Amino acid sequence: MTLEPLVRDELRVLRDQVRHFRGGMVASTDGMVIAHDLQDIEPDGLAALTAAAIGVAKRLTEATGQGAFEESLTRGTHGYVAAYSAGRSAVLTAVASPDTNVGRLHLQARRAAARIGVLIDAPPGG
Repeated sequence: MTLEPLVRDELRVLRDQVRHFRGGMVASTDGMVIAHDLQDIEPDGLAALTAAAIGVAKRLTEATGQGAFEESLTRGTHGYVAAYSAGRSAVLTAVASPDTNVGRLHLQARRAAARIGVLIDAPPGG
């Protein structure tokens, strides 16, 4: 079985757990889409932007002595975009409306990112 359907299942679970969740994407840290359930957002462009944002966030946490990057939250006038480290080489990007309970988003997305990280970091065929 390929990785994409398993990751997509995790995105569906996240959608079911967080009200006002608009969509999610998992991409490699260098900007290649692994799986997504985005509807009105172009996934390749979002993956590239996420990779760039994560690059800056990693430098920011390192420069300030805060350790390795774990997550980032951006709030705009129409909602939130959050990025969570998912294993050694992937990131989960979550898009949510302004009505989203951000605490619940963080709780559930962190759990999903951990599960996705295990899937992605698993050795092939194992």
